[in-house]
Amino acid sequence: MPVRIRKAAQHMAMFSVDADAAQRMIDHSGLKVCRYRPGKAVAVLMLMHYVDGDLGQYLEYGTNIMVNPPGSEASGLRALQSAGAFIHHLPVDQAFTLEAGRNIWGYPKVMADFTVRGANNPAGAREGKPFGFDVDIDGQFAVGMDFKSGFAVPSRFTSKPQVHPTYSHLDGVTRRTAGEMTLSGVRYRPGGATVRLGDHPYARELATLGFPKRALFSSSADNVEMTFADAEEIA
Repeated sequence: MPVRIRKAAQHMAMFSVDADAAQRMIDHSGLKVCRYRPGKAVAVLMLMHYVDGDLGQYLEYGTNIMVNPPGSEASGLRALQSAGAFIHHLPVDQAFTLEAGRNIWGYPKVMADFTVRGANNPAGAREGKPFGFDVDIDGQFAVGMDFKSGFAVPSRFTSKPQVHPTYSHLDGVTRRTAGEMTLSGVRYRPGGATVRLGDHPYARELATLGFPKRALFSSSADNVEMTFADAEEIA
């Protein structure tokens, strides 16, 4: 430890969702959603393509709900600065990372099949070429996303390492994992992402949050470097 990711590509989108519905979805963790506006919380949906790292190459989809640090009742936009991501869904397509994720960090990883479109370079969509993906679990369509190309952001605004905790809950235990992330080749776009839902239970959970709906904004990164420390049990 720490586990290192030396090269990965990321597509993500941030959505405003009903805070009460989000709280019901993650209530089993004992954590509280970050209410950045009255009655509103933030869900972040993303696809990661890990290319070079200690856990090998794999694809990973995540449903993340932004939550307050344990014991905090903070709210408002400023509260998002100290919020962490509670990882509620985390399908992957390789067995080794599934076992490592569940046993080391308590991440709720399950095996899935991925179909990725437009991935003709590390970050996918460029120059109007669409990027999208579908996730099937146990042969059943769960969730898909489609992204429009974003606008390049100068590296001086994105190259600073970001330190944010992630939270997970598995087998009755809630854990916090410290991590660091550095992004390069970043593109942002207001809106820019759409979500498609299937009939899998994951899709039904997302539907309770109001999906499909318009993203607040979306982004992609040509490369993400990351480190993950040991998980800390908090409940």
